[in-house]
Amino acid sequence: MVPLVGAMDHPRPLNQVRVAIMDDPHVNAASAGGGEFYVTTGLLQKANDDQLRGVLAHELAHDDLGHVATAQALGAGLGIGVIILDQLFPGSGQITPVAGALIARGYSRQEEYEADRHGVELLRRTGYSRESMIQTLTWLLRTEVSIGGGFLATHPGTQERIEALEKL
Repeated sequence: MVPLVGAMDHPRPLNQVRVAIMDDPHVNAASAGGGEFYVTTGLLQKANDDQLRGVLAHELAHDDLGHVATAQALGAGLGIGVIILDQLFPGSGQITPVAGALIARGYSRQEEYEADRHGVELLRRTGYSRESMIQTLTWLLRTEVSIGGGFLATHPGTQERIEALEKL
């Protein structure tokens, strides 16, 4: 992850990057903005290094592009998000209020495509090809179809995303 952070257009000092692990069997990750990221145990258990790198490049791209800036605003809306999160995943209400914002605010399809493209650029800057992101998305498509939920539940069609990257 360190090389990817350094490749960002607006790199963060490493002491400002936080990664939290959520105990969830689904393959998923999220950027909460401000250098705060979440990965699930399902992702860590199922992904190889290349797949994890692709997912993290996508999430770092969201942060670099400012897609989650509004997720950092704390207030009544976040309280609702935390309540919703706790209803969906009992006991998870202890997770920071920023996690509630991730439930309350989904990315637009356009933001997802932008994060895919910028994630490819971050990978290229660190010596990896566009193909590594395509392979990651292909793995996510196979993985989530077999277990359901998780990453694909909040993103546009993965096959469409793969096709868009193949056109780059």
